[in-house]
Amino acid sequence: MAADSAEVRVEGRRLRLTNLDKVLYPATGTTKGEVIDYYRRVAPALLPPIAGRPVTRKRWPEGTDHEPFFAKDLERGAPAWIRRMPIAHSSGTKDYPLVEDLPTLLHLAQIASLELHVPQWRFTPEGDRGAPDRLVLDLDPGPGVGLPECAEVARLARALLADVGLDAYPVTSGSKGIHLYAPLDGTRSSDDISAFAKELARLLEADHPDLVVSQMAKAVRAGRVFLDWSQNNGSKTTIAPYSLRGRPEPTVAAPRTWDELDDPHLAHLRFDEVLARLAAGIDPLRGLTALALPLDSYLAKRSAHRTPEPMPERDASAAAGDGEPRFVVQEHHARRLHYDLRLERDGVLVSWAVPRGIPDDAARNHLAVMTEPHPLEYLTFAGEIPAGEYGAGHMSVWDHGTYHAEKWRADEVIFTATGAPDGPLGTGRFALIRTSGDGEKSQWLLHRMKTDAAPADRRARAAPAEPVPPPGIPAAPPAPMLATTATPAYARTRAAAWGEPWVEFKWDGIRAFALWDGSSLRLRARSGTDITERYPELTAGAADLGAAPLLLDGEIVALDASGRPSFPLLQHRIHLTTPRDIARAAERAPVRLYLFDLLQAGGDDVTGRPLRERRALLERVAGHAGHGIEVPPVADDVDHALATARALSLEGVVVKSPGGRYRPGERSEEWLKVKLTRTQDVVIAGIRPGRGTRGGQIGSLLLGIPDADGLRYVGRVGTGFTDAELRRLGDVLAPLRTDENPLRGVPAVDARDALWVRPELVGEVEYAEATPSGALRHARWRGLRPDVSPDRVRPE
Repeated sequence: MAADSAEVRVEGRRLRLTNLDKVLYPATGTTKGEVIDYYRRVAPALLPPIAGRPVTRKRWPEGTDHEPFFAKDLERGAPAWIRRMPIAHSSGTKDYPLVEDLPTLLHLAQIASLELHVPQWRFTPEGDRGAPDRLVLDLDPGPGVGLPECAEVARLARALLADVGLDAYPVTSGSKGIHLYAPLDGTRSSDDISAFAKELARLLEADHPDLVVSQMAKAVRAGRVFLDWSQNNGSKTTIAPYSLRGRPEPTVAAPRTWDELDDPHLAHLRFDEVLARLAAGIDPLRGLTALALPLDSYLAKRSAHRTPEPMPERDASAAAGDGEPRFVVQEHHARRLHYDLRLERDGVLVSWAVPRGIPDDAARNHLAVMTEPHPLEYLTFAGEIPAGEYGAGHMSVWDHGTYHAEKWRADEVIFTATGAPDGPLGTGRFALIRTSGDGEKSQWLLHRMKTDAAPADRRARAAPAEPVPPPGIPAAPPAPMLATTATPAYARTRAAAWGEPWVEFKWDGIRAFALWDGSSLRLRARSGTDITERYPELTAGAADLGAAPLLLDGEIVALDASGRPSFPLLQHRIHLTTPRDIARAAERAPVRLYLFDLLQAGGDDVTGRPLRERRALLERVAGHAGHGIEVPPVADDVDHALATARALSLEGVVVKSPGGRYRPGERSEEWLKVKLTRTQDVVIAGIRPGRGTRGGQIGSLLLGIPDADGLRYVGRVGTGFTDAELRRLGDVLAPLRTDENPLRGVPAVDARDALWVRPELVGEVEYAEATPSGALRHARWRGLRPDVSPDRVRPE
């Protein structure tokens, strides 16, 4: 065999490596042998992000100074042991390699597959395309901009992703720009995630038109960063993190820390630099790719040295019992009494909390909330869980035995359970039917069937009982009644005509229908989406709304530390779906449900009754519900209510006709919303030069508000200008130019190319909200205020 070839065994596989001295990167003299060695050494970090995904390769057999070609189908002659999965194309089905081990990776390196590209989804166990488990944003610099501008956009995108509970991980692409990844819970389709990414790109473009462009056309990218959202399409791929690039030098799609992105000299990394980082333990992508094991959630919630509960090793599972799988029902006196149903499956106990216990008969369905899987050792656990620990309180075994599963699907479990000879359960046939959510905190119905266990020859054909909505409550609520926008004067006139002023506050929350079945509460958004599991502090079963079923209309509101509604706090919760994230957010930003109308009570439709009657019923059934559920008071004076709303920084008020009926799906003038616009006087202290279509003009203005320590930076405004206004501002600000920065607290990214001006002019902006630090979000220019001097500007 030639000196530059070798036959090796890797993890039990035989590989023939040839032409190891062949130069693949002529500019640096990097050889194929060095490429193979890089992939060998980087494999522990590279393989987890691409496992389970079809890999498209970009190959340079003759080196990067020659034309490459894409390879989708696995090459003829590839080792038979390489795992592959078929994907249908218009040109026929192609077998894609799955790169999940070192031998496969080295084989691809041997045939000069320098670049590895993967989609954001993995194959399901059935071989289908799964839902995406991560989002990617490709920040591509247009002519005239580079990595610093991409880093600026990455920080802006990171903030928006954080608002919806997503962590962001940056990767310098090794080519031109930056890729931004965020892990997903796998409950949304590729189309959903693409639409979300597109909307995020448009939002950033609207807020920063001088910096971001979301359009595909290359003609509009000069001087801006193109935020490519389209790579979340299920048919598209992105260069894999830690993959080499086919550039003149052997650069890498390298995961980076956020601190690194603040470096004004940020540059792409070569393969030797990446290997040095990994050797030093620097792997910023580890949080995106860590694999969860079944007992991770159980162990994370408990302190081994404080609780008597069994605490097995993270990857351990007890031996399964002989014969039928086992179950246990435990009586749990925690914050409130409930029962825990646990069924043995796949080495753990799949568990549900059942607040009202196991149903005695088929007449009533009981709510069951899925909890984290428990270890098999929990089958016999009884004892006192100490105060301060998760699930603190006394636990005893109510009954235990074995069960036979007729059906076990992700959304439906049918089983026959046989308890202890002297136990309270006896033998019963049950159906667990998921109604909303997925995984921990998902909502289920536990139904005890009328029939006994089906004979063995009928079990395969046995069908579950269909869950029946509680009497009087529709399976899906109607469309909500909507208010018409009005001025204060018109609202006053209408209120006078109605003869009985009726004013409710707008709470800056989200609309929600509450469905009460006599024992548990479900929540639906105005779109009809079930949002029950997103707000466990409202729906966990502690509220008391009486024995009769109800359909109520209200608003979910998050309050800040001063007790005022805060939509930014609520934004952190609206899009969360994973139980751990929801639980964490519920502790940081608990919500309340403010009820303002009643549509059904005890099976009766009350929408045709006057509002004053519906309100009296509402106060009777929900006025003392407790546990975050309230019926706010009604005001009787429009002007006074508006003044109060303004003082409390509320969104506004809704003026209603006390004699009006509830009109589902209609926008009616019997409800008039009066919104308070947020405006703020600001001192102009700097200019960010425009790019692209605004080249040579003002891109945005840097703004400040005086305080005891000087002029505090409160953000920038780049929208709301007409061309004439931009010219006028340019004229009046030019004589005020100075080399001295008059602002305190300007981020480096905003100060980098700022043109400072003496703080002598005041303008007015409209804005959506202020951050906790006082920065104005989504500011829009309204105009100069020559009647206000800078020293008189105060926070509104």
